[in-house]
Amino acid sequence: MIIGVPREVKIDEYRVAMLPVAVEMLTQKGHKVLIESGAGLGSGLADHDYLCAGAEMVATGADVFAQADLIVKVKEPQAAEYEHIRPGQMLFTYFHFAANRTLTDAMVSSGSTCLAYETLRDEKGRLPLLTPMSEVAGRMSIQEGAKYLEKPQMGRGILLGGVPGVAPAHITILGGGIVGANAARIAAGFQADVAILDVDLDRLRYLDDVMPANVNTLYSDRHNILEQIERADLVIGAVLIPGAKAPQLVRAEDLKRMKPGSVIIDVAVDQGGCIETSHPTTHSEPTYVIDEVVHYCVANMPGAVGRTSTFALCNATLPWVLRLAEMGASEVINSTNPLRSAINIHAGKIVHSGVASAFNQAASPLI
Repeated sequence: MIIGVPREVKIDEYRVAMLPVAVEMLTQKGHKVLIESGAGLGSGLADHDYLCAGAEMVATGADVFAQADLIVKVKEPQAAEYEHIRPGQMLFTYFHFAANRTLTDAMVSSGSTCLAYETLRDEKGRLPLLTPMSEVAGRMSIQEGAKYLEKPQMGRGILLGGVPGVAPAHITILGGGIVGANAARIAAGFQADVAILDVDLDRLRYLDDVMPANVNTLYSDRHNILEQIERADLVIGAVLIPGAKAPQLVRAEDLKRMKPGSVIIDVAVDQGGCIETSHPTTHSEPTYVIDEVVHYCVANMPGAVGRTSTFALCNATLPWVLRLAEMGASEVINSTNPLRSAINIHAGKIVHSGVASAFNQAASPLI
């Protein structure tokens, strides 16, 4: 099989979808790997590293798309890439279709098979390709929140941990999954006052057992959310429904309850956001202010720490890329392999129920 890795063209995206070690393993199995020149530079990986591993370097992303049977990326195809995607081609990347109708329609029209990292479930029901970037985003959310609480960034001028005699910041985390748990650990390390909310009582019991004393757990209902955002200096949106659009837990009118200069970091913005006033931003222009509340809604947060994120992601994706290269789309479709759960769009049809329901459609059977 010919596997292609184009350079990421999303704004401020510095990750690359494959490490040289993956190239070496794929070529040893008889596959051909095409890497667009410069694809790894944002993660500190030179073309020479890929050449030494057995890759063939090509000049442009168009060349990669034209030749490859399987495209491996980090982020969803951008508008300039749509025209290069052809029927029968496989794409393996983060798609987050439920939050992007234009992308969904383009991939349906392309006739390609779109396998989404974020919906792949392994044999134990886990989300192995979402986990590493959720870990990065959760930890980054506190790092970014601390920065944007500073007065020059239009924040309240709050130090997360306070100092002796001065109270620490109060941080509210909506969602107790991988993002929320990692955010809580980092926030606790800053000695902030932390509350983490979720609807899963078993998850709350687990978090209550493992978290430091300055992290409290609360059931996520409307009353508790409102009480918490009124207290919060920093709100982290960390809600996930795999493949589906995130529920909006904080309404536009709720912002008036929040403190002037408080900060929202909506990590769920990739899936539409769990704050009604959220919309995607970039690392170049990461924030905007509504009702005196600073919103940080960067849709590719881990891209800013490209080297860490690339290694974390590729460590997780490599076994699945190897399986996909060996099997091909038709064998995956007719198997019980976990890769089947990653297929969101196939041959011009939406086959993932979460994506279909986001657009008020019924999912087509995957046959």
